[in-house]
Amino acid sequence: MKQQTIELGISTCPNDTFTFHALMHRLVDWRGLDFRVHLHDIQELNDSLFRGKFDVAKTSFHAALLLADQTMVLPTGAALGFGVGPLLLSSSPQRLNAPTDPQQIVLCPGRHTTASLLFKLFYRDTATVRQCVFSEIMPRLKRGEADYGVCIHEGRFTWETERLGCVVDLGTQWESETHCPLPLGGLVARRSLPAETIATIQSVVEESLRYALADRSSALPTMRRYAQFFDDDILMQHVDLYVNEWTVNLGEIGGRALSELSNRAAAAGIQSRGIEVFCPGKDC
Repeated sequence: MKQQTIELGISTCPNDTFTFHALMHRLVDWRGLDFRVHLHDIQELNDSLFRGKFDVAKTSFHAALLLADQTMVLPTGAALGFGVGPLLLSSSPQRLNAPTDPQQIVLCPGRHTTASLLFKLFYRDTATVRQCVFSEIMPRLKRGEADYGVCIHEGRFTWETERLGCVVDLGTQWESETHCPLPLGGLVARRSLPAETIATIQSVVEESLRYALADRSSALPTMRRYAQFFDDDILMQHVDLYVNEWTVNLGEIGGRALSELSNRAAAAGIQSRGIEVFCPGKDC
């Protein structure tokens, strides 16, 4: 019997390579599916989803909002939590005021990222936004090519050594206003896939994550291969921050956080349909 091919897109971030390490190396049972794994920058993943490239992919929850009519979120594989938000950095440690001048330039890591959505929700029309690959934001700030930048991923742990300023933690701002964990990104599946196929994919992903959690160091070679920073302590700090109970299963709290994001985006005129979380059980 021919296996069903699943085009799976994930990011190169340590939390994803940690979660999918066992799946990528077939250390867990693929349950009759044939996964073809593609690793990209998060904005490239978002763009590819809009083009219909992947069956299943990690995506920003901002993109998931815009694609809610075509996709649903899987319960496992999400990145959300407290203290995980993007940072609004400045090009100088002496500049700690938020942008107020439309002539000032703010670099954001892709127009469909949740980081860009947060900046838009909190600081709409306060500066000129320009998009670039997340790994270029801090180098461009250091070169004086922009006034501010919205920093994600490993940069949370290294901005001080780069002699940049931290204006505000956008995640903390979200938490103080909503009392919810910040939903950054999640794994989405095409609604065109049969429900039983989505349920099988969900099972494989959950088993892959549990494999890594049971033997955390086993995923380090895969994490090192794709990371922007190669220090193992930084890689594990990243995992500690972004892989948590809601990564295993979004649950009620995760669902509430997604509803809050949906409602705020709708109030800002950004989307009209809320995110749906796939439920493989009968009692959902």
